Amino acid sequence: MNGLSFKRLRSLLRKEWIQVRRDPFTLRLIIALPIMQLLLFGYAINTNPKHLPTGVLSAEPSKYERTLIAALQNTGYYDIRTLRSEQAAEKALAEGDLLFVVNFPPNFDRSVDRGEQPSVLIDADATDPTAIGYATGALAGIVNALDRDLPPIRRTQPNNPSFQFEIHTRYNPEQLSVLSIVPGLICMVLSMSTLLITTLTITREREHGTMENLMAMPVRPIEIMLAKIAPYILIGYIQVLLILAISAFVFHLPVRGSLTLLLVALGLFIAANLALGLTFSTVANNQMQAQQMAQFALLPSFLLSGLFTPFAGMPQWAQWIGEILPATHAIRVVRGVLLKGNDVSQIMPELWPIAAFTLAVVAVGAWLYRETLD
Repeated sequence: MNGLSFKRLRSLLRKEWIQVRRDPFTLRLIIALPIMQLLLFGYAINTNPKHLPTGVLSAEPSKYERTLIAALQNTGYYDIRTLRSEQAAEKALAEGDLLFVVNFPPNFDRSVDRGEQPSVLIDADATDPTAIGYATGALAGIVNALDRDLPPIRRTQPNNPSFQFEIHTRYNPEQLSVLSIVPGLICMVLSMSTLLITTLTITREREHGTMENLMAMPVRPIEIMLAKIAPYILIGYIQVLLILAISAFVFHLPVRGSLTLLLVALGLFIAANLALGLTFSTVANNQMQAQQMAQFALLPSFLLSGLFTPFAGMPQWAQWIGEILPATHAIRVVRGVLLKGNDVSQIMPELWPIAAFTLAVVAVGAWLYRETLD
């Protein structure tokens, strides 16, 4: 027993391999996780988004305006749509349907021909400065787009631009990345804490042998799930209040909207994560499996929600997956309420997907709940 025995080592290795083969579910997760990481980082992450939704306000469409719109589209950064009014533009910016609004001044053609250098106003949603950075930088390359259409007398003044862009960065004028990241981190912290906590609830009961007591009680699966979720909702709210307080005093995060509305919306998000964690806990055979499933769900939530990279820069298939995840909509809600001052009507398009996800996960969890130990 003093030296290393290859025979004993071989026996132990064989024993460990047999144990691994007896848990194929964990083995599949271990293999699938790095593959998913590779695909997400390789295909879904893009810090230079193209084809950003852009609205155009024009009092009287003209030759020069059509030339500029074509030049904007040719950059690849702007997908143009015509807006009917400034109210529609304001609503679209607030709800996140548009990232840019291009506003041509009245008599734009006449001002250009007279050499008055009119300003074309561009309102940009700067809640995510990374999403608009390259697009606004591309504007410098099209300031001469009208030169070939100018009257001969204007062409003799090459040093004087025919017009200028005036960019207004809305909601985050200084384009501070901290104002974009901190609201998203609120959602990420909630996701990690609430999801990881609840993944261990039923598996812990099963491993400790207390599941039999629950099964002997005259209760339904949905009642057990709700009873296990409720205490952690309170814990989640305590986390939200702490994060908001630190963000406001340390990072000077503005709170332009209703704090009550934000808490109600985040309560729905907390419930979604708790329901998902409880469902994982129901499906998993042990705590290790439950934690692996939670990690498998957290990775796309981090990478496909638009927190660290612009959502508009992801390929279409990644955006479809991101739209399913509650974190995507929760980040939009937090940024909208805190930075834009959105009201309930403006965040409602983001709330119903979270509610639908929660109901679907609760239904699946209740259906998979094991009423017996078999």
